[in-house]
Amino acid sequence: MSLTRDDIRAAVRAGMISEAQAASILALADQRHGVRENMDGLDEPFELFRGFNEIFIVVGLTVLFVGWMGLTGVSALVDLGSAGTTGATYAVITMTTTAVLARYFTLKRRMVAPSIALTVMFAIGALQFGLSTGWMLGLAFQERMAFAASATTVLLGAYYLLFRVPFTMALIALGVFASTGAMFVLGGADIPTPTDLFRLSNEGPFAIITIVLGLFGLAVALWFDMTDPHRVTRRSQSGFWLHVIAAPAIVNTVALSLFEVGTPVALAVLFGFLSLMALLAIVIDRRSFLVSGVGYIVALAIVVLDGQAALAILLLGLGLVVLGAQWERMRRAIMTSLPDFAGKTRLPPWDLVSRE
Repeated sequence: MSLTRDDIRAAVRAGMISEAQAASILALADQRHGVRENMDGLDEPFELFRGFNEIFIVVGLTVLFVGWMGLTGVSALVDLGSAGTTGATYAVITMTTTAVLARYFTLKRRMVAPSIALTVMFAIGALQFGLSTGWMLGLAFQERMAFAASATTVLLGAYYLLFRVPFTMALIALGVFASTGAMFVLGGADIPTPTDLFRLSNEGPFAIITIVLGLFGLAVALWFDMTDPHRVTRRSQSGFWLHVIAAPAIVNTVALSLFEVGTPVALAVLFGFLSLMALLAIVIDRRSFLVSGVGYIVALAIVVLDGQAALAILLLGLGLVVLGAQWERMRRAIMTSLPDFAGKTRLPPWDLVSRE
């Protein structure tokens, strides 16, 4: 009986071997078998929990955290930091305790759902710390918001370096969005409404910021992906969460702007744009990139297209079903037909024997 990729992944999660050792073992196996042609497990790895015990632990952590925040930290958040030194002290205790728990549940037990829950709790503590510290520094409201967003993002970056929880990258990406927007508000821009973030026809800079940061997030996600094309380490999982954030930022900005025009030509351009996004998702082998973007398109279609929304949603659903059923065959055909380009060999393998 031979070891499979799932066995290697399990060994990494159990702490028996490191991610670097797993990648080296798989690379050697691929080389011996001839450029990955016998690799299985083409699906995009995704896990939120591994068993009900993890859900049980998450419930316990949540109850514990809610109790703690009820006793100490809620006022610091509701009052936007006016608790001052007391709020900052409670925030430090929250972050320290969360880190201690993460050392056990994340580094030792390698649990998925508790790690995600602890990351969210740490982020709330970091936000409380940023708001309270900004209040103690005497910052005005908008300055305090910008400081809190930036401080939270930096602290989450440190948390990621310590514990490597992939979900942290999603929160970091949101923190970068919030921090950048807050800096522009400090520079004189009006506080944006939700549509200001995505409508290119608006006078404010926020739609441009959103799409630029979305493209940057996509680039970082691709870097994670290309350092782990076999998708056995947490780097590719970090890329997954960045794709989830980057795709709506890109797709929703373009879609809302074209929906707003409302002409047949604009809708045809939108269809072409979505086709290009689908092609990119197939090439980089990221269903998550496409799904998170299309989810926003469905919501926009309901709001903007009125009576024609049902037809648009029907066509989108049909396209997703076809893509899901024939993804591997389509990707193999597309990647084989594409000429060589920089980074092509660092993408997930496609020259594989069909499992069907």
